[in-house]
Parts: sequence; C-alpha cells; structure tokens
Amino acid sequence: MPKHYEHDVLIVGSGAAGLALALHLPDHCRTAVISKADLTHGSTYYAQGGMAAVLDDADTIASHVADTLAAGAGLCRPEAVEFTVRNSRAAVEWLLQQGVEFDCRDKDDGREFHLTREGGHSHRRVIHAADATGKAISEVLVEKALAAAHVEIFTHRVAVDLIVEAGRCHGAYVLHRQSGKVDLFRARFVVLASGGASKAYLYTSNPDGATGDGIAMAWRAGCRVANLEFNQFHPTCLYHPQAKSFLITEALRGEGGLLLLPDGTRFMPNFDERAELAPRDVVARIIDHEMKRTGSDCVYLDISHKPADFIRAHFPTVSQRCLEYGIDICKQPIPVVPAAHYTCGGVMVDTCGHTDVQHLYAIGETSFTGLHGANRMASKSLLECLVYAESAATDIASLLDKVELPMAAPAWDESQVTDSDEDVVISHNWDELRHFMWDYVGIVRTDKRLQRAMHRAQLLQGEIKEYYSNYKVSNDLLELRNLAMVAELMIRCAISRKESRGLHYTLDYPDTCATAVDTVLQPELTDKV
Repeated sequence: MPKHYEHDVLIVGSGAAGLALALHLPDHCRTAVISKADLTHGSTYYAQGGMAAVLDDADTIASHVADTLAAGAGLCRPEAVEFTVRNSRAAVEWLLQQGVEFDCRDKDDGREFHLTREGGHSHRRVIHAADATGKAISEVLVEKALAAAHVEIFTHRVAVDLIVEAGRCHGAYVLHRQSGKVDLFRARFVVLASGGASKAYLYTSNPDGATGDGIAMAWRAGCRVANLEFNQFHPTCLYHPQAKSFLITEALRGEGGLLLLPDGTRFMPNFDERAELAPRDVVARIIDHEMKRTGSDCVYLDISHKPADFIRAHFPTVSQRCLEYGIDICKQPIPVVPAAHYTCGGVMVDTCGHTDVQHLYAIGETSFTGLHGANRMASKSLLECLVYAESAATDIASLLDKVELPMAAPAWDESQVTDSDEDVVISHNWDELRHFMWDYVGIVRTDKRLQRAMHRAQLLQGEIKEYYSNYKVSNDLLELRNLAMVAELMIRCAISRKESRGLHYTLDYPDTCATAVDTVLQPELTDKV
C-alpha cells in the first residue's frame, strides 16, 4: 500500500547540496532526504578535481571574483559571484569540521594544503583530496547524515511531481523504485537538489541519474528557468569502448598535462595563449574542431613527461582506472573526447535558494544562481552546492516556527492506468533523444540543427504524454519524461540566443553581442506535460 509521510523539510537529492543542507538544519527540524539510488550514486561522488576557494595568502577575493566573471563571458551575476567567493573559505572550514581530509598537503612550500590550478584560474586555489575530492566529501556527508537523528533517508526513490496549491509547495509524490508504489510526502518546505541534465546527451561524464528531474518538476510547478542553452562539455573524458563515463580531471592539465593530436603534435597553443589552461568551453571547442578537421575519433592527453611517483601520488584514481583499460598514464598518453558534463542553467533562485513558488527551494546544479554565467569555471560546482546549502538552511530555519504543515493532499491515483507491456517505446525514445541532442544541440550549433531538434523534441513530448497518461509510472518513464522536457527547454533557450557566448557557439551567429542578457523562460499551462 502507498504510504504517507510528514516532515518539516523534504530534500530531493542526496549529493553535496542536499546532504549539506540537511546537516545545516537544526536538530529539531524533521528532515527527509530522497535519493534516487544509493547515497553515493550522484555526481558529487564522482567529482575529481576539487573545490575552488580563497585559501592562499597570495590569492584574494577580488582576484577570484574577477576570474569567475571572465570565465562566465559577461553573463555572471556579480552579486552571486561575490556571495559565493566570500563564503568559499567558510565552506572549506565547515567540511574540515565535518571530517573531510584534504590529504594532498605540501609542507615544503609553506601551505597547509596542496592547492592546484585549473583552467580560467589565475592562482592555485583548488583544494582537493588527490583526484577523488567528490568521493571524500560524499563519504563524510553520508556518514554524518546517516548518524543525524533529525534526518531520515529514503533511498531508491524518485520524485514524480511536486504538490503545489495556491502558489505554495507542500510536498511531492515519490515513487518507490522497488515496490512500484507512489507515496505521499508532505512538508513545510521542499528543496530540489537533484542535479543537472547531462544525460540528455549521448556522451556524458555524469551518472545515469542526471536526468533533470528537479528542473522539470519545478517548471511544471510554475517556476521560471534560465540559461539552459549553456551546457558545459568537459574537454577530457576517457575514450575507450569499455569506459562508460570516466572523467579525466582538469587538474591533470593544471599540473602540466598536454593535449596532442594522434600524431603527437601539440595543438592548443595554436588557438589560445592560455593553451591547456584555457577555460573549458574553449578547450572543448578546439578539441571538437581538431577531431573534425583531422577525422580523428579522439585526441590525447599526455602527462607522461612528469615523474611516475608524482603522477601516481596526485592522480591515483585516474592512474588506476586507466590501467584497468590497459593505459599506463606514466608511460603513454590518454585518449580523450569531450562529453556533456554540467548544466549551467536551471531553476531561477536568489542567494537563499528561493524559487518562484513559495516554500520551494532549489540548490546545486538544479538551480540557476547566476554564478556560472555562460561557462562554469573549473571546481566551482561543489563550492556552489555548499555555499547555497548553508544559505537555504539558514533561511528555512528562520521560518520553521512561522509555517504550518499544510492541509492533507490527495493520495496518488492510478486507478485509470494499467501496467505497461510496451517498455521498448521508452528505451527507443531515450536513445533517440540523446542522439539528436548530441548531433544538433552539441558543442557547435546552427539554426537548422536546433529547429530539427525542436521538432523531434516536441514529437517525443507528445508520445511521452500519451504513454504517461495510460500506464503506471516507472523510473525509466519518469526520467524520460523529465529529460525530454528539459531537452526542449535547452533547445528553446538555444534558439533564443542570437549570438555565440561561452558554452553556446553557433555558426549562424559567431559574434558576441555587446550586451549580455540572460535567457529566461516562463512556464504556461500549455507547457506542463
């Protein structure tokens, strides 16, 4: 039988943003955390590079802000950048208090921690735990959340839709993936921390759950979204037939890794004076250009000129994983290709994570804070998660005594639907969606490609709506429904931008407009599939 739960705060997502928010909430706040799979299944766990913060005496807040604004190609919101950077040291200190060990310390240069430098940064300011920073953070936050008396964890659950009445959110319908039942979760406040939508693309560094669930649910609930045309493609994912989505950290280039053509020729200096340390959008676009120009399936990232002990010490995860595929990075270059990595746009929020719907918050990759602009600078995603998690938690805590649990909501009704015997339709539509998004809404775009993608996305939306109306919901159906909706929003944003800026590059409008304007979409009743 479906179940009914009541909490003060319902958090959808168990990555750095969701768990940090749960831990920042006061002990008397009854908190539920919904996780689509195991607690370490999300993108946080797989983040390699680190977290950018002002930690070195030679660095300054002003310098970090300036670098972020430059990387964002004129579209960063200065107040969001300033807010995040000013709180960066506090975020690191909070992680240290929780027990995260940034274990790459370098006592010889006088620094307490080893700081690396990545693309777009003018200083060494990226604190890290070898090349598995996300894993180190995730494991500690999971341990703390499981031990917190006020936090109740629900794994293998996927949110179906938000419950919104009179402009106020007071819960969600949540599918139990194992039982197939849809339970009712009521709460005073709901927080979307479910990550981005990079699974819209055929090649991605993200785990399978990155299907834009929070963005789609917020859109259906009446929230505005912005700048979804800016999909960051990480320049260097491992190219190997057996490697599904393994990222080669940008820190490898920060420590001297060189990008090479198949014939061993270095090419980045021919295009940008920053060479391998240029921002991600520049590097990804140049790699894409060189692959197409030469007809190559990949390019190569080489750090074998560094001492083997240095490589193994700084990049143990990359070294081990590559060895599993027969690649010794101490002796040979790594085959790499760009892959969809991060959703820079999302649900519009302020510095407290407020959305357009009362008592509904969005944080982390689900949200659009204005921090990343037209291109997210390296090692800023974990930072954004932690800074906005604390800000949202503080805001919620200040309102707990002022907000009553809403009136009862109706239970999920599936009396008019049946079990599906046509799941092949879901898998076929999923494959089609990811192929046309990669081909038409990828690193380089044109109006013709975008219009083709829009046509296919709208046809898919119609097919999915019919399927959703007639069959019981499943995890695959819900993810396809959400991903198709967010894909259409991405395409609509891309069509609206008549220029090339940051991560959005179009052959039809190669120049950048003098004035930078966000692409904001407002939902209407006809949009809510």
